[in-house]
Amino acid sequence: MSTYINYDFDGKKIRIPKEEIEHNMKIPRVKTEEDAIWIWLEDNGFVDNEEQNELDRKAKENRITATIHQAKADTVKERKKIERKPDQTKDSLVESLAEYLQDLVENVTITKVGKLIEFDIKDEHFKLDLIRQRKPKK
Repeated sequence: MSTYINYDFDGKKIRIPKEEIEHNMKIPRVKTEEDAIWIWLEDNGFVDNEEQNELDRKAKENRITATIHQAKADTVKERKKIERKPDQTKDSLVESLAEYLQDLVENVTITKVGKLIEFDIKDEHFKLDLIRQRKPKK
C-alpha cells in the first residue's frame, strides 16, 4: 500500500504518492524534494509547463502533417511505364489477321500493336485480342 505526501498547492490539499516523489528524486537534475514534487505537479496537470506545452503543440502539428502526407501517399501512386518487348511472331500474326479481316468486315484497326484488332460488322463493334499462353511449368 502506498503512502502519500500531503502538499498545499494554491490553497488546495494535494495527496502525492511518496513512491512517485522517490522516483523523481532519482532524476539527475532533481536536487530537492521540492523539485520532485514540482515535476509531479507538472506531469499531472496542476502546473503549466510552457516548454512541454510547446513540444506537445509541435508534436500534434507533425502528427497532422504526417497524416496528410500519408493520405496523399496512399491515394496518389505513380504507375511504372512498362515497355513492351518486341514479339515478331505476335506482331506479324496480328498484321496478317488484320489484312485478312479487311476484305470481310469494316473499319479494321490495330489498336495495340501485336495484341488488339478492332472492327465493325454491320452495326456492331468487335475486338479481337491475341494472347500468348505461357508454357506449362514442369
